[in-house]
Amino acid sequence: MAFVDWIATWPGAVLLQRSGTAYLLVNAAHILGVGMLVGAILPLDLRLLGFFRRVPLGVIGPFLSRAAATGLVLAVVTGLWLFTVKPAEYLGNEAFLWKLALLLAALVNIVVQHRSGAFMRALIDGEPRTGVRLAAFCSAVLWLSVLVAGRWIGFV
Repeated sequence: MAFVDWIATWPGAVLLQRSGTAYLLVNAAHILGVGMLVGAILPLDLRLLGFFRRVPLGVIGPFLSRAAATGLVLAVVTGLWLFTVKPAEYLGNEAFLWKLALLLAALVNIVVQHRSGAFMRALIDGEPRTGVRLAAFCSAVLWLSVLVAGRWIGFV
C-alpha cells in the first residue's frame, strides 16, 4: 500500500485535494472526454451495425474514430488524475473495479478491431463484415457499460 499512499501525496493529487476549483475543472474535463468518446463511438458502432446506411462510412468513420480516440485520451488522463485524490478508497470500491475491468475489455476490443484490417476495409468499401459488426456490437455494449459503472462509483 506504500505506492497507493504515495499516489495520494503526488503534487497533482494534493492540488485537487486542496482546490475545489481545480477538482471541478479536472472533473469537467473528464466528463468532456467521456462525452466525446461515447458521443463518437456509438454513432460509429451503430453505422457499422447497419444503421444510418445513407451516411457514407468512408466519410464519417475516420472522423468519428479520431474523435473517439481524442475523447479516450482526455478521459483516461483526467480519470487517472482524479483517481489520485483517493486511490485507496477507489481501489476498495467494487464499481470502480468493474469500471476498470470493463475499460480494459473495451480497449482490447479496440485493438482487435483495428489490428484485423477488416475495419479499415469496411471504411473503404462501406460494407462491414460479420467480424466488424460483432466488434462494433461489443464496443457499444462495453462503452455503455463503462459509462454506467463510472456513474455507479458514486453510489457504492
